[in-house]
Amino acid sequence: MSFTKLSVSALAFVAVSATAAAARDEIRIVGSSTVFPYTQAVAEQFANNTGAPSPIVESTGTGGGMKIFCGGIGEQFADITGASRAMKASEYNLCQENGVTDITEALIGYDGLSIAVSRANDIEWDLSLSEIYQALGAQVEVNGEWVDNPFKTWNEINPDLPAVEILAYGPPPTSGTRDAFVELAMHEGCEELDFVKARKEELDKKAFKTWVKENCSRMRTDGPFVEAGENDNLIVQRLEADPNAMGIFGYSFLYENLDKLKGVMIEGVEPSTETIADKSYPISRPLYFYVKNAHRGVIPNLEEFIEEYMSDDALEPDGYLAERGLVALSDDARAELQDAVLDAQPMDALN
Repeated sequence: MSFTKLSVSALAFVAVSATAAAARDEIRIVGSSTVFPYTQAVAEQFANNTGAPSPIVESTGTGGGMKIFCGGIGEQFADITGASRAMKASEYNLCQENGVTDITEALIGYDGLSIAVSRANDIEWDLSLSEIYQALGAQVEVNGEWVDNPFKTWNEINPDLPAVEILAYGPPPTSGTRDAFVELAMHEGCEELDFVKARKEELDKKAFKTWVKENCSRMRTDGPFVEAGENDNLIVQRLEADPNAMGIFGYSFLYENLDKLKGVMIEGVEPSTETIADKSYPISRPLYFYVKNAHRGVIPNLEEFIEEYMSDDALEPDGYLAERGLVALSDDARAELQDAVLDAQPMDALN
């Protein structure tokens, strides 16, 4: 595996940096709160192995990270951004407009979108995607009508569920976790409702997809769903304070807090590295990071940090990222990823 030569934008960055009073010593990384613990682990391993300054890793959310990353080329802009979903076409276009034209995409592994409760909660929760949608969606079906969500307790949705108040803390709209949860849990659950099935029969495929996006994407704002920001530690504190409350975040964060939290089963399947890997857990998603190739060979130690992130020690099924909850790629997919990232392969244009 070899590194590509610097791009035109990178050479321009070199020229600008040569005239600057001082170069930035630390690698700067922004992005997803879900990818954050993995990147932080690589940063610590890298610093321990090399003695170089530990990269600065900020949890800004996927959307926030993309805005920072795509802001431009130069020392004031981030080198890498983590993402709990793929880059959107609008974000790619923003990058292009600001001169960030050479980007490498790295799909590092998989993660489940877990719903968790405090270990003090003694209920054996098992929810369907339909029940999750009916608890958290802004509008639902009631008596054949599409109305603002009236449900306040879980047993109002299904009498077999406990008569406890619906309260879930989850990510804000800037979060890739929120995007993925809406697509994988909310949309899928919404489509199980009879009212929505009827719309599917009436509309063509494109029109139905638009209807679902417009009507099934909004989280309720009347109290049962609370946006908790990008700091997942705050959700843990709130779950400990209220054992009946639920939290929504990536499985990696649940994995790191299994002494305090337990996962809620979805469709009879508990979130785990095994169920996410074999796809039996219903809501899982790929995790990414994106590299600004113009910064390679310019920002000190960036190449070496990327090599550590792509190492077998980090990415293998028994690597140190798997120990933190990342579901590893297959051997062939991992080898393909390592070649692409270490060779600075540019991502395809997004339409």
